[in-house]
Amino acid sequence: MVQAAAARAHTNIALIKYWGKRDDKLILPTSTSLSLTLDSFYTDTHVSPARGEDDQLILNGQVGGLQETSRVHDFINLFRDEARKKDYSGQETALCAAPIRVDSFNHVPTAAGLASSSSAFAALAWALRDYFGLADSMDDRILSTFARQGSGSATRSIFGGLVEWLYGSDSSDSYAYQIDDGNWDLGMIVVALSTEHKKISSRKGMKHTVDTSAFYPLWRQASEKDLAQAEAGIRNHDLDQLGRAMEANVMKFHATMFAADPPITYLTSRSWEVIEYVWDLRERGISCYFTMDAGPNVKILCHKSQATTLAEDLRTAFPDALVWQAAAGSGPSNIEKGEWDKMYGES
Repeated sequence: MVQAAAARAHTNIALIKYWGKRDDKLILPTSTSLSLTLDSFYTDTHVSPARGEDDQLILNGQVGGLQETSRVHDFINLFRDEARKKDYSGQETALCAAPIRVDSFNHVPTAAGLASSSSAFAALAWALRDYFGLADSMDDRILSTFARQGSGSATRSIFGGLVEWLYGSDSSDSYAYQIDDGNWDLGMIVVALSTEHKKISSRKGMKHTVDTSAFYPLWRQASEKDLAQAEAGIRNHDLDQLGRAMEANVMKFHATMFAADPPITYLTSRSWEVIEYVWDLRERGISCYFTMDAGPNVKILCHKSQATTLAEDLRTAFPDALVWQAAAGSGPSNIEKGEWDKMYGES
């Protein structure tokens, strides 16, 4: 065990969507998903012994709320339970039970509509593995099953590039792994159209869709086909093949919500304007494809070599939108004490 540990993890965007859980506690998905880890958005997290009797969460320099802190406490306990299985000395055993302070800094703009929980829990999982000295018994695939229990999308942020999170038969084999490093002229543009909080959270929208949408069983079947086509596109390093599968998947993803009872939608008229702009670009011979999560903002898969030009075009076409560029990001990494102190001050 160590006295402190810190890590950086990047967020990801699902190309083949995760939408539905068959086990809410373990966060087991109803289908396999596929994502691209993004280099531009990340979370830095530091763990150390806390002063006081309880675990503490400091988020972007502010004390975390009760719900957030409770969620982090439950997550830390997963690693405590694992650490107790090791043959530690008396001092180390005491440290397992001691309260922990978590300092976390999100570099994921709220307006971007990206799931910061993916990078947040991946970074926390990476740091806790080091803190409790579990690296010898917990490889990255196993670690992804722990990250999954903090946030489903965090499963995939344990790896860089293009990543699959397997459906699995139980908790032990519903893990993530990298299928390709993504370093073949893949780019992503994020077009943020709204900074308002969603009226229906992704978690509530997901459950409502699973419980009430007549289209949901069809979505699961179709998602398997979309995944196979996306995998072929990745094997061939074919952006168009991957993009077509991604776009088909997201259209069906939102259709499940239209068919919920009562219906829900995260799309806005501005979302459709960007979608139609992407379609118009394709008609002009530019390879670009859209995807969206449970929100109004649009993400565009394109050639990395064309991303800067496309981003400028989008800023001109949609001057009130916020536009970011990204490429394939790496998996988590450790942050040394000197580097952490330089960025955030001593913890």
